[in-house]
Amino acid sequence: MENTRTLKHFPPYGSLNESSSGDTCPTCRGTGRIPRGQEDQLVAVIPCNDVRLKPRRTKLYVCISMGVCLFLCCLILFFLFPRSITLMPASVVSVVVYFTPDTVSIEVTNLINITNDNFVPVKINVFTIQGLVDKLVVGTNKMTNMTALQSRTQKSYTYQVDLSIKDNGLYTYCKSKNIKIHTLFLVLQITMNISYLAHTEQLSLDTYEYIDCGSNSTIPHPVRSQYKSMNMWHRSAND
Repeated sequence: MENTRTLKHFPPYGSLNESSSGDTCPTCRGTGRIPRGQEDQLVAVIPCNDVRLKPRRTKLYVCISMGVCLFLCCLILFFLFPRSITLMPASVVSVVVYFTPDTVSIEVTNLINITNDNFVPVKINVFTIQGLVDKLVVGTNKMTNMTALQSRTQKSYTYQVDLSIKDNGLYTYCKSKNIKIHTLFLVLQITMNISYLAHTEQLSLDTYEYIDCGSNSTIPHPVRSQYKSMNMWHRSAND
């Protein structure tokens, strides 16, 4: 009698009300109670029309999540996307001439501006300068201790090139006293290796300037240049 009353009190298995037809719950055997000690081994049964299975505004939450992720990705790409490094000559600072019995030694000091448009610092690895007169290499210089260039900044660097002219014709021309201004067409080929954002880049710059190889000159004057750059993506030693 008690089992019959219990079965009448609890609705059949799988029904929402007492009037619905269905099978007896196999877990509680129609008693409406879970056997003691079997709580972790039983599975709760939820009706298919339970509101908990249909959360509200699911599409809205998914769209908002996708929009936030897309915005963060665009923001990261904006700040980390590689930008150009500009290498521009400013002026010739000074020209110092020394005469020896066989050669003409010239110390040319130039000023150059380097602009970093990236949002990350740029490390200058190697800075190389090569001087040419009439397609003849007359001097080189290499610097490796230059400071890093901070993000979104422009910095000026002063570099010096030591030229040694041994050509008899140029030597006579520079030392001649009959000429007041001994104009010499000097070509400076500048190469700079930089690294940022896990890759290296090589910048090349050719400057054209006129100097007086017959006397000292400390009056700054502008120079002309032709700029070009080449990217070299960094590869590990194992590649």
